[in-house]
Amino acid sequence: MSLAAGVVPDAVVAADPPCYSRAVNAWVCPEYVTRYAPELWDATVQHVLLTVSAVVLGFVLAVALALVARRRARMRSLLLGSTTLIYTIPSLAMFSLLAQATGLSATTVVIGLGLYSLSILVRNVLTGLDGVPDEVVEAATGLGYGRVRLLLRIEAPLALPVVMAGLRIATVSTVALVTLGTIVAYGGLGNMLANGLDDSFKAQVLTTSVLCVVLAVALDLLLVAFTRLVTPWTRGVAT
Repeated sequence: MSLAAGVVPDAVVAADPPCYSRAVNAWVCPEYVTRYAPELWDATVQHVLLTVSAVVLGFVLAVALALVARRRARMRSLLLGSTTLIYTIPSLAMFSLLAQATGLSATTVVIGLGLYSLSILVRNVLTGLDGVPDEVVEAATGLGYGRVRLLLRIEAPLALPVVMAGLRIATVSTVALVTLGTIVAYGGLGNMLANGLDDSFKAQVLTTSVLCVVLAVALDLLLVAFTRLVTPWTRGVAT
């Protein structure tokens, strides 16, 4: 998307050029938001879908890896080191490697960002499970709780506040990282941001940047509300 001066009649431009026209090119431009509302909405929806899909993928993988690390202590350092190493891979290289198998698609972005989130999520899942008091585990075991039941009924609920804290960090960081998906043309608001930077389209750059921040804050608040709902015993404790 480029500056709108080329599609607005010259007479209109001369009489009253909109703030998003090349002649004005204002940073703050409510007219731009109105004019490009459909494009902004589509980009925002794509941004949300990519973010949620990547975080869900990362969370499922993180839980599985954390459970493996708990059973095999020697695997813990290896898994934590591996997830940190993945996080250091430049996004350009990550998406280029994944694109060899998944092509220039949304799947490439989801897998790449899901892998990036492991660095945060695996640590928080492990920390949450490790924080369950031994006496609680021993008491539950004494009452006949098996391994699976102990995990689902006792350990997981007690670990949930720490896990949710990691999920919040992973979600907010993923909202920002989704913009890098513009490398493979699936960057949500990042696509419009990149086009705006290329065209020095100030209203587009500012609007899409603000929308990214608003989206990150909104998703974080949703996770805070969900955490308070499912962990009522933590209310009143700062998170």
